[in-house]
Amino acid sequence: MPRTGTDAETRIVRDDHAAIRLWLRMLATNRLIETRTRRLLQERFATTLPRFDLMAQLERVPGGLKMGELSKRMMVTGGNVTGITDMLEQEGLVERVDDPDDRRAWLVRLTPAGRRAFGAMAREHERWVVEAFEALGTREKAAMAGFLGRLKTHVRSLEGRDA
Repeated sequence: MPRTGTDAETRIVRDDHAAIRLWLRMLATNRLIETRTRRLLQERFATTLPRFDLMAQLERVPGGLKMGELSKRMMVTGGNVTGITDMLEQEGLVERVDDPDDRRAWLVRLTPAGRRAFGAMAREHERWVVEAFEALGTREKAAMAGFLGRLKTHVRSLEGRDA
């Protein structure tokens, strides 16, 4: 008999396979953390998670990234990256500069104001993530990271096998 509730995890039945229950719990937990992060970014910084993600990619590569590389790293379409970049550029947080290695391409990089703004957001984001995992002890977090790392490696190997 199905349980009632509001997320995917609560729709499972008692005799469902443990892997399904675990997968649904991971999805539900991720969704809760992501929803809270989106809300706090909006409330505290009047920004969105995609804008934060784009700035995070640029922070990792101070010299800048091509639009195509940003799109790959963020796993979104080029159109999405262009729209986000346009808005951040209008706000003075990123700039487009000529790519010295490819005259046909632009690099997008954080401006000094963008680095400052991202730094403030990143500090808060880190605090929110740490807060989300406070229910677990140091050993539990390490064990979970190890288990998830092993699972990630296995799932990647399945992709190779499936091809």
